[in-house]
Amino acid sequence: NSTNKIINFENNNINFCSNHPSSNQPQNSQSNEIDNIKQSKYDLTLAPKITRFYERKQEIEYLSNWILNQNTPLISVLGLSGIGKSTLVKRFVDLNLKEFEVIIWKSLKFPKSLDLLVKDVLITCQEKITANIDDKLTLLFDVLSDKKCLIIIDDVQNIFASGELVGQYQNIYKDYQNFFKMITEVEHHSNIILISQEQCAEMHYEELYLIKSLELSGLNKINILKNTGLKDENSWLSLINLYEGNPMYLQDIAILIQDVFDGNVAEFLAENSTTDMLPVVTNKMRSHFNYLFNRLSPIEQQIILALSKINQPISREKLRQDLDLSSIDLINGLQSLQQRYLVTKIKTDKILFKLAAVFQEYMRNCY
Repeated sequence: NSTNKIINFENNNINFCSNHPSSNQPQNSQSNEIDNIKQSKYDLTLAPKITRFYERKQEIEYLSNWILNQNTPLISVLGLSGIGKSTLVKRFVDLNLKEFEVIIWKSLKFPKSLDLLVKDVLITCQEKITANIDDKLTLLFDVLSDKKCLIIIDDVQNIFASGELVGQYQNIYKDYQNFFKMITEVEHHSNIILISQEQCAEMHYEELYLIKSLELSGLNKINILKNTGLKDENSWLSLINLYEGNPMYLQDIAILIQDVFDGNVAEFLAENSTTDMLPVVTNKMRSHFNYLFNRLSPIEQQIILALSKINQPISREKLRQDLDLSSIDLINGLQSLQQRYLVTKIKTDKILFKLAAVFQEYMRNCY
């Protein structure tokens, strides 16, 4: 239980130390620090454990500025699964524990009603629970106003509907939409971070509401492959680029390279060497991509299937010629796929679109 411990940070790792007075720290000073921590209410049970943290210095600075300087009430951290969203937010939390009286990390990996989520938060805050959801929300916003709170809600995409365009709430979770709006409209001193693989409508209007969005892309430094046991360090950057700097893909492919190529990255790349080098899609990646594809609307699936057959970025006009879709369906589908981080927009003399490379290879193999 982190509320009873002093926390030190060394080499990007979290070390939990016993709270017995040390010989090189004044006992009164340490006692005060312990009292402050005990008075704080932390629930980080569902937060990820960080073993290594690389790069993302600028992203940490963005979060620090938005939360600690601008006091932005609602922030979304967005990007593909495995890109490092939860790890980034956890790192920010670890660096700023003393800035908050309440820190609560909740996950919607297994979705729950807003009523249950608010109840869980209030229990952590040791507040009396009422039966009515409106009363619970009133009490929650009293807490958010009275204390400096940081509440993280992870896996928000799971309250959105499958088979629809991005960010459409399932009927049983539509009250989350009003809750997220309330966070920006009701005056309080606290901050809520939403972590999601998909954008929702509340994340689009930064100019109108007190909202900030941070979209994470892949990493491109070879040190993210340190301690993986891989050989041929001069080939690592090619491997990272092939898998778009996604830590989850790279971790999975590193295991495959260890198992089949004895850690030889150059040999793995040579085995796969073609004019356009294509990524190997592992069984774990395929399972993940099956899930993503099945979440798409029929319009998005049509667009994805067309893009998967094209090796080069393509214009909207040319794509429409290949599809039996109205102009508005194509426009909405392309926007939705960008907000799922499966399609990238490229700005040249013309606006072009392309499918994420690893996902494209999955589509070619499976469809």
